Amino acid sequence: MRISLNWLRELVEIKLSPEELAETLTMAGFEVEEIEDRRTWANGVVIGKVLERQPHPNADKLSVCQVDVGAGETLNIVCGAANVKADIYVPVATTGTYLPNIDLKIKPAKLRGVPSQGMICSLKELGLPTDVDGIHIFTQENLPLGSDVRPLLGLDDVILDLTATANRADALSMVGVAREVAALTGGKLSIPEPGEVSITKSAGNLALKIADTQACPAYIGTVIEQVKIAPSPEWLQQRLRAAGVRPISNVVDITNYVLLEWGQPLHAFDCDRLKSVASSENLTIGVRFANAGESLKTLDGQTRTLSTQNLLITANDRPVALAGVMGGEETEVHQGTQSLVLEAALFDSVAIRRSSRSVGLRSEASGRYERGVNRAELEIANRRALSLISELASGILVQQQIADTRPDPSTWSRSIALRLDRVNQILGPIDLGEDTGELQEQDVERILTALGCKLTSSEKDTNHQPTWSVSVPPYRYRDLEREIDLIEEIARLYGYNKFCDTLPEKAEAGYLPLDEELIRKLRAFLRAEGLTELIHYSLVKPGEDRNIVLSNPLFVEYSALRTDLISGLIDAFQYNLEQGNGALNGFEIGQIFWQEEDGLQETETLAGIVGGDISVGKWSKSGREEPISWFEAKGILESVFRQLALQVEFQPDCRDNRLHPGRTASLWIRGNRLGIFGQLHPQLRREKGLPDSVYVFQLDLDVLLDSLGEDEVLVPTFQPYSTYPASDRDIAFFAPVKISVTEIQKVITKAGKDLLESVELFDEYRGENVPEGQRSLAFRLIYRASDRTLIEAEVEPVHNKVREALVEKFGVNLRS
Repeated sequence: MRISLNWLRELVEIKLSPEELAETLTMAGFEVEEIEDRRTWANGVVIGKVLERQPHPNADKLSVCQVDVGAGETLNIVCGAANVKADIYVPVATTGTYLPNIDLKIKPAKLRGVPSQGMICSLKELGLPTDVDGIHIFTQENLPLGSDVRPLLGLDDVILDLTATANRADALSMVGVAREVAALTGGKLSIPEPGEVSITKSAGNLALKIADTQACPAYIGTVIEQVKIAPSPEWLQQRLRAAGVRPISNVVDITNYVLLEWGQPLHAFDCDRLKSVASSENLTIGVRFANAGESLKTLDGQTRTLSTQNLLITANDRPVALAGVMGGEETEVHQGTQSLVLEAALFDSVAIRRSSRSVGLRSEASGRYERGVNRAELEIANRRALSLISELASGILVQQQIADTRPDPSTWSRSIALRLDRVNQILGPIDLGEDTGELQEQDVERILTALGCKLTSSEKDTNHQPTWSVSVPPYRYRDLEREIDLIEEIARLYGYNKFCDTLPEKAEAGYLPLDEELIRKLRAFLRAEGLTELIHYSLVKPGEDRNIVLSNPLFVEYSALRTDLISGLIDAFQYNLEQGNGALNGFEIGQIFWQEEDGLQETETLAGIVGGDISVGKWSKSGREEPISWFEAKGILESVFRQLALQVEFQPDCRDNRLHPGRTASLWIRGNRLGIFGQLHPQLRREKGLPDSVYVFQLDLDVLLDSLGEDEVLVPTFQPYSTYPASDRDIAFFAPVKISVTEIQKVITKAGKDLLESVELFDEYRGENVPEGQRSLAFRLIYRASDRTLIEAEVEPVHNKVREALVEKFGVNLRS
């Protein structure tokens, strides 16, 4: 965006030179690609008055002029322009003036034998675009002769060609840049606040119809009558030219001016032409997506075939403009326009981006809508345009219609928590010359307040560092979303070059102790199984066997040390149910304590409780919650053990009276007791008001870590996969109920160890046709060799050996 410093100075106080300001903006993230110093274009050019014009005696197309430049004597200047005449005010380049745009230094000369003491200039020779073929003639009267011509032509200005990053939509306006300069330099802002505009008629024939409120959340249509189309005043034309915009007429120039000033695109329709397109005096302005195959001739003279991605402005449902991109040629403002409909609207950035891309057309308006227009200043920009139209085009406002579905203004800002400790952690130390330091509380408050944020101090964090709740201004709503965004703003305005650029000293690689690393893995595996980690007090009520009681307790309820974790988990499960939180699936790692004859004992223990529905959700079962089975609960532990590469045996156990005597197992690793797993006893379940199926486990963490710490577990040996097919056999038999499956699997594995790869129970049956006190079990045995494909003659002897071992060891009754 091209920024006129003269215009910018009206919006914000600037004490820096153009070069210093450009450097400041560039260091703050706004790259200044070029500094266009227009003051050098007409240095030495003054205002003169042509007193007399005579034909050149030796050339038909030349004139000899007597020009007064206020120097006491008139200059004799030979001019070749056809429009030169007496009694006009003109720009005159005096002797010694250098015109950089045409690379010409004015010297005394003779043209066809007549001396010339200067040059009467055209705008092109001074670097300004113009449609006039000839010298420039000032329209003002009684200009001071000999005074500098640059203020009259807007050449006492410097233009900065500024590039903003894609997230800074607010910087595509003079007001946005002024706010940024004020924040960077501390200059005082003087942003114009347009007053209220009056509508002379409360009713009219204009209506609005917004078909898609998401694509167009707000639309303001204003009918203006008795408009007089004319050229814009010189000050307005100069500002548009400085921004690289060609002046057209007062109304069109005003919409472009407000676009540059506030970043809000506007569009003016010829009201009579709209009615002609609509074929009715009653006009309904609509916003909808185009139908496939519709067409529209845009202001650039091209007829464009539209798709369903194009958002349209319609007059009685007939397309008149590409919303947010470009108006239609059929309804454009022209020299004979007498009434207007001024559009001020908000359009969705995604909708405009897709629409613009689908027709291959980008404009100043679409570029701003794509990045996001400030929804809080729509009315301000609209009032600014209407007041200028009333002032410069004598327009009378007769009707205004508004369609507004924007959320409540209270949501146009957001609050972000900011921590000073985090700011310094991210940005690092600042360079204080011979020493380094950190950003202070007042630095953060000064910078963010300058950006328009409102800071409210909050409670200090755990490190006793200040924290704030930062309210973001609406014009920065789109790019200030998180704490890190505020930290970036602090760095940008404080100055990236003020932070130390030294790298931290090289540190040695750290490591976790083996036990801590294994516990972290264990926690991760348990969380992956859907268990939540719980933490309880180590102090409980006294009364348990082998309790350690405190001699000076604070409360009776917390006067003894816990002897296990299961009791606390059961209480937590009951409490969650009573509070309406549902069944609890959780685990806890903590210390337990007890008394022995040789003193007090302490060990670290892992315990858990499972009772909630672990399936995909109640919706898949019509709202019914299915209790978890014993095997599903046991599978959670088995999954964790499998990930830890541990072989754990489950043996029947009935020593804990809190657990179901027939559904409890002790856990063993290589002959060492690891812990216990089982279902809660029905009596305890009824007393506590718990569901039918609640399971608990408690493991000795020392035994578990000792097993995990062995080399074969820490560094498992790779076993190559066999490339040869397996041979599977099923074996079924009646076995006494008192014999556990684990014992049977041990015997099968030992008997078939040469070729047996795996053994798995796949069926159990008790009931009809099964002898009393027995059950029917069926196992699948997988045989495989690593170096060959097994044949029947090799598998059958081993399989028979398994059958014989089962009969010999347990006296089973084979069925297959």
